Formats: sequence, structure tokens, C-alpha cells
Amino acid sequence: MALTTILLAIPLLGVLVLLLWTREGSQQQVKWVAFGFSIVTFLASLLMWNRFDPTQGGFQMVQSWDWLPMLGIKIQWGVDGISMLLVLLTTFIMPLAILSSFGSGIFAERGRERLYYLFMLLLEFAMLGVFVTLDLIIFYIFWELTLVPMYFLIGIWGAEQRIYAAVKFFLYTMAGSIMMLLAILYVGLTAETFVLPGILAAQADGRVQFLYDGLFSTQSFLFLGFFIAFAIKVPIWPFHSWLPDAHVQAPTAGSVILAGILLKLGTYGIVRFCLPLFPEASVGWGGFIASLGVIGILYGAWVSYAQDDVKKLVAYSSVSHLGFVVVGIFALNSAGLQGATLQMVNHGISTGGLFLLVGMLYERRHTKEMAAFGGVWKVMPAFGGISLVIVLSSMGLPGLNGFVGEFTILLGSLGSEYLGFTFAFLATLGVIMAAIYLLNMFQHVYMGELREENADLAPMRWNEIAVLVPVVILTLWIGLQPGTFFRLMDHSTGQLLEDAGFTTETRTAESLGITPLVGRGTLELNGPYTLVLD
Repeated sequence: MALTTILLAIPLLGVLVLLLWTREGSQQQVKWVAFGFSIVTFLASLLMWNRFDPTQGGFQMVQSWDWLPMLGIKIQWGVDGISMLLVLLTTFIMPLAILSSFGSGIFAERGRERLYYLFMLLLEFAMLGVFVTLDLIIFYIFWELTLVPMYFLIGIWGAEQRIYAAVKFFLYTMAGSIMMLLAILYVGLTAETFVLPGILAAQADGRVQFLYDGLFSTQSFLFLGFFIAFAIKVPIWPFHSWLPDAHVQAPTAGSVILAGILLKLGTYGIVRFCLPLFPEASVGWGGFIASLGVIGILYGAWVSYAQDDVKKLVAYSSVSHLGFVVVGIFALNSAGLQGATLQMVNHGISTGGLFLLVGMLYERRHTKEMAAFGGVWKVMPAFGGISLVIVLSSMGLPGLNGFVGEFTILLGSLGSEYLGFTFAFLATLGVIMAAIYLLNMFQHVYMGELREENADLAPMRWNEIAVLVPVVILTLWIGLQPGTFFRLMDHSTGQLLEDAGFTTETRTAESLGITPLVGRGTLELNGPYTLVLD
């Protein structure tokens, strides 16, 4: 049995155990059962990473069964370097989200602790399924399945307007998914298979052609069917309005998972399906979509600065940070794509960490208003130090994880045939704006005079320390040793771009309008474009 199958089976087994759990008065055991299954899933993902060969660009640890052979539908899954990174992100964040829920006040108010942890494991199963599935129909089933547990996590254990936020989240995502389903059916029936490698092979030998002769061609409409569903999930501006409500109303662990993993389903879908299946449409629409990404970067940063609610500030910051990922993807070169993939991971770590910090403060003060805090560092110095590292990583300080992803994306967009200097320059403004709103938030919450209401804040609990320390470690690891993660996806991104038909090209400094300030040399962008400074 392939490790991918074992990986999916572990959280599903945890769901079944909690579903059949009948012992009365055993809520303490329930949370440890859920945490135990999430830890075992994480260990299984580490074993997958150990056995993964990064020198191979294709899918590995593939397992397949016929499901509806008359329609060409298979239960087939496997991983490449891109999906391997996101599998590791998922299995890393989920135990932290579960552990952060220990002792949470939401259970005193709403109860149903067993059901809460059951939904957490079901959500992990569904998200992992999205990242490893290679059949479009099975992908769609997992994609829709992620809605159900998140809907209940927000709707049952959320804040005052939780029902409104849960329904809005569900309807927005469902509306986009219907368009994607129609596109999936057309693609699969045309190719006579719904398995992604089979469709790509059919395209390569000319048996299937999704005609592209402009922005209103068959391929273009199919591209938009997939893209709109993914854009809503990311969310790309202007499809973002559901996100702040969902984040603000969700319980802390729900916000961590939503920002850390669930939003990456959209960016992953663009990379995995839109680029290789519809390459000409990706080029045709790429500049427009990258423009939406840049607008999202600047808009999200601007609106974040205006927030008085700390949790809403972090929510809008996601719109800004994920705009970088969109720009990197539609640079359509390896530097941009690798930077975008790494930035998916970075955003999950840093923004997930910010939501953990906000949740810990909320547990103590029962408010998310920035004005209610001040001088927190004086009462909780260890908490303040950890918070500073996570805030600096989110704003892209060199030496921490956020810088590596954003810098690589900027290199990719600068060396892109389709984007160029203007996109890189505007995205860079977003980096500066992120520093402004994050440092402003840090100043109001942690620095300044100690307010009387904050003088008796409880010290950090053991589970809070256990949750935040791994976040800080991974932040430093990626920031100081990014090669570990670039090597994992290098050949996979190259293979994906090759499947999509994007050719290698060397771009000179003159073609980019750059006058070198130094002598001769070459700035490698890791292909397919190389910026040569002569």
C-alpha cells in the first residue's frame, strides 16, 4: 500500500473512532485521541518526505483503482514536489490547531467537544485528499468535502455572527465550484479520462485539443470555469469579501486552518490544473489575473492598516500576502512558480501563527479590539518575543521565511516575459505597506504604557508554548536554509512548466530596461528565464 493511501487513511480512521466513541464523561480522552491521530499523520508525511526523490519531476508513490471505468474515472493519487510541500504544511499545522484548542473557552459555551475534534480530523482528511488526488472527479469530491467540516466549525463554535459567516463562506465557494464541475465534465469527456496524467498525455500526442484562438474560445471558457472556483477560495480580489467574516467569526483553530491550509487549495488548484491543462489561456489571462493579484496586495495592505480589530487586520493581510502568490504563479517561469509555492507554505506558517497569537490574547481579554491592549510585552515577555518573530516573518524580514518567498516571486516577475518591472515594483510597495500595518499593530498591542486591564494577564500555558515554538523554528529554518525546500520542488516545477509548453528563454538586461550598476555577470532566476547582465 502506497504511503499516500496510508496518509489519507489515518485521519479518516480517527474520524471513525470519534464517530463511534460512546464513553460518557471522557472529553479529556477525546482531545488526546484527535491529537494523537494528527501526530501520526504528521509522522507519516515525514516518512513520505524521506522516501520522496526530489530529482524526479513526475508523480511518486502513486496508487490507483478503477472506480467508474466506463467513464474513465479512477481513484488515483500521488505526490510531486509541489504537493509534497503542501502535504507537509497540512500535517504540520493540524496538530498545532488541535493542541491550541485544549482548554479553550468555546467548549464551556458551546460544548460538543467530540464533534469538534471529529470535524477537525475530517477536514484534514479532505484537505490532504485535494493535494494528492490526480483524478478530476475525485479531486472535486474532496474539494467539496472541505466545505462541510469548516461550515460546522464556524457555524457551531464561532463568534456572535457565526451563522452569517458560515453560510456566506459556503455559498461563495459552492457557487464557484459549480462552474468548475461543468468544466471538469467537458475536459474529462473530451479526453475520455478524468485522470490528470492521462489528459496531459492525450494533449501531448494531439488527440485532445482545447482550442484557443482568443479570450472567448473554448479553452478560455474552460480555464475560467476552473479559475473562478480557485480565485474565490484563495481569495483573489474582488472575490475576497467572504474571507474577513469567516476569519473573524471562526474559532481560533478554524482561523488557523482557514489561513494556513484551506486558502492554499485555491492557489494549488491554479498551479496543478489551470497551467498545464490550459496553457494558452493562462498566458492570455495571466497579465489580467496578475493585475488582480497586485490590486489585492495593495488593497489588502491598505485596508489592514485601517482596522481596529486585530483579527480582521490579520484576515485582510491574507488578501495582500496571497496576492504575491498569484503574481508569482502568473510570472509563468520557474522562479515565480517556486517562490509562489514556497510562499504558500510561508503564509500558512506566519499568518497561522498570527491567528494563534490573536486567539491567545482573546482567551485572556475576550476582546479583539486593538485599543483594549497595550504594554502586553511587559506582562508576558516570552509571549512578546515570540510574537515579534512571527510579526517580522509576516512582513518579510530577511533571515525569516517570508522574505525568501517574496524575494523569489519578485525575481520571477521581474524576469517574466509576461509581467516585468511594473508588476515587481507595485508588489514591492506591498512589502513596505505590510511593514507599516504590522508594526503599527505591534506597537498598539505589545508596546507603550501598560493598561490596568492588562496587568494581570495569565502567563503562557504549556500547550501555548508547545504550539508557538514549532512555528518559530520553522520560520527560522525556511529563512536560513531555504534550499531544503527549493530542492524538493525544483524538478517538479520544471516538469509542470514543460508539460504546459512554456519554453526556456534567456532575457537580457537590455530587454528588461535595466542598466547594470556592476560589471559583467549573470543573475540566475532558476529558469525557464535567466536574467543575463552584460
